[in-house]
Amino acid sequence: MWNPDQYERFKAERAQPFHDLVALIERRPRMHVADFGCGTGELTRILHETLGATETLGIDNSETMLLKSSAFGSEAVRFAKGDIEAFAADRPFDLVFSNAALHWVGDHPTLFRKLASFLAPDGQLAVQMPSNEDHASHSVARDVARELGHAPRISSVLPVDGYARILHRLGFARQHVKLQVYGHLLEEPRDVVEWVRGSLLTDYQQRMSDAEFTRFLDTYTQRLLPILGDDRPYFYTYKRVLLWGSY
Repeated sequence: MWNPDQYERFKAERAQPFHDLVALIERRPRMHVADFGCGTGELTRILHETLGATETLGIDNSETMLLKSSAFGSEAVRFAKGDIEAFAADRPFDLVFSNAALHWVGDHPTLFRKLASFLAPDGQLAVQMPSNEDHASHSVARDVARELGHAPRISSVLPVDGYARILHRLGFARQHVKLQVYGHLLEEPRDVVEWVRGSLLTDYQQRMSDAEFTRFLDTYTQRLLPILGDDRPYFYTYKRVLLWGSY
């Protein structure tokens, strides 16, 4: 159900957390990099070039996203379809990177232990995840889903200090963990609906028939817009966890 065009309607706004995460990484020579949840591959290519990496592998489970990755691949930048939970590495990576993907995966203590197992002895882990569940854009979706008889999406993202403890238990000698609020100036409140249609609501869409999702989206929009008000432009606050660790 991932629609690259819908997702990239707010391409510039979604890219800033990526750049902030990349800024946390220590540049080292001849890096081998894995990017989990690479999407179209455009940011994976930027990551590869920014780090001057030797090799970068992008993994994503969406065929529609990966259809665009051929434009960003090369001999040193490769893309493959796969699930993060099922991935098996045939060699260690110097950097395991994930931008806006791991919130779709459950059981984060187990997940992060697996990601850490992919790293070389002096490897780095860099992850960014949305953590905006208390915003009306997310809470209204859960409420409407329950009212219409569907299971609400419950985020797997932990409180931010939980990741500091996870990195410590996994043996990362150095770490940087923070919750950052991004403010996005959208033309009008209705743009918030278009924003989440490209991300959060894809989970509801794939679990519903077309008629059910149409009803869900109509009810969601009618419920959300009065809560957001009528400020134009609309200031959409979006919280994200950014973390980095190195052995």
